[in-house]
Amino acid sequence: MQDVRQIAETIVNREGGFVNDPDDPGGATNHGVTIHTLRRLGLDLTGDGQVGVADVRALSRDQAVEIFIGQYYQRPRIADLPVALQASVFDMYVNAGANAVQILQRLLRDMGYDIAVDGMIGPRTIAAAADAAEPDPVALRDAYGVARRNYYFRLADTRVASRKYARTRAGGKGGWISRAEAFLSPRYHLTEAEFSARVAAWG
Repeated sequence: MQDVRQIAETIVNREGGFVNDPDDPGGATNHGVTIHTLRRLGLDLTGDGQVGVADVRALSRDQAVEIFIGQYYQRPRIADLPVALQASVFDMYVNAGANAVQILQRLLRDMGYDIAVDGMIGPRTIAAAADAAEPDPVALRDAYGVARRNYYFRLADTRVASRKYARTRAGGKGGWISRAEAFLSPRYHLTEAEFSARVAAWG
């Protein structure tokens, strides 16, 4: 089982280097850390008195790992979730913030747990997740992975500019879908035919 630092390093590897895609609401990003995160943390890495794109470029891989552990794992209390869920929720929190927790909370509500969908991991969410993980934590992890994949599909359904993150130019699975399936048991991965059918309406 990977420890949190190994998971964070894997996320950094998955995110890649500097990108400033105008279609990405996160803005300029380096190692998966957005300019908005640097501004929220007040990280003026260039020492010029402001936090801008140059600071994003200056961010090191090790700094990104530390930000992920502190801001996207420890602060939202992902460590309090069942171990089987932690890597996927952590990865999703880096990618989509509190939406990662809301996806879990909606899943737990669908399973009959009376909890709020507020994006915060509190005692009721922790207790519900722990209960839902018994006796098969992998089943809960897989259910979360499917819910996460569906979240990406719904985003792409409603926002044309986001479809390039869900489907490659060649028509295969894009980064979002591959990322969700990295935390899914192989039997729940979509086949090429299933994926093509799901995105056929996109044209």
